[in-house]
Amino acid sequence: MKGLIEFLKTTALGGLFVVLPVLLLYMFLGEVLDLVIGLATPIADLFPEGTFDKITAPFPIAVLLLVGVSFIIGLALRVEVGRSLGGWLERNVFGRLPVYGALKSLTKAFGEAGEGAAFRPALLAGSDGVKELIYVVEDHGDGQLTILVPWAPTAFSGFVKIVGKDRVEMLDTNLGEASRVLSQWGVGVRELLGKG
Repeated sequence: MKGLIEFLKTTALGGLFVVLPVLLLYMFLGEVLDLVIGLATPIADLFPEGTFDKITAPFPIAVLLLVGVSFIIGLALRVEVGRSLGGWLERNVFGRLPVYGALKSLTKAFGEAGEGAAFRPALLAGSDGVKELIYVVEDHGDGQLTILVPWAPTAFSGFVKIVGKDRVEMLDTNLGEASRVLSQWGVGVRELLGKG
């Protein structure tokens, strides 16, 4: 009888370890779909009323709208007038919004690695020899750094601290790779550190 109970328990747990990640992935993808559609809705509202009423697959249309608008804005920024207008809007409108600067730095950091990047992945050395994966947000220029100590698996929530530069070891990776490791509760840290 004991063997049967052990068999049932291990079989159920084995199945749970397969089903749970699949369910979590499904929930995550649902959130991504909702986010993309939510981002594209204001763009769709610019079109004449009824243009998208018969759409049965909103996600591909949302992606096309976002890519199309991004392409048009990128095209406009390639000419001098577009760059001037974009700079003016950023300085006088968007730059005054409290979160805009942080979001812009965060967005740029996903593709960048190296000296000029914001939100640079690094390791913070503790006095007990333990190292924590962190993001360097700002270099004060006086030997101090503003850092974000993220929580896993929410890679962009955590504590903001000011620490000495001598306690921080920069990693040669970008924000996307570091946040992926954090969102997976540390799975992949070995490969991430191998890049440094």
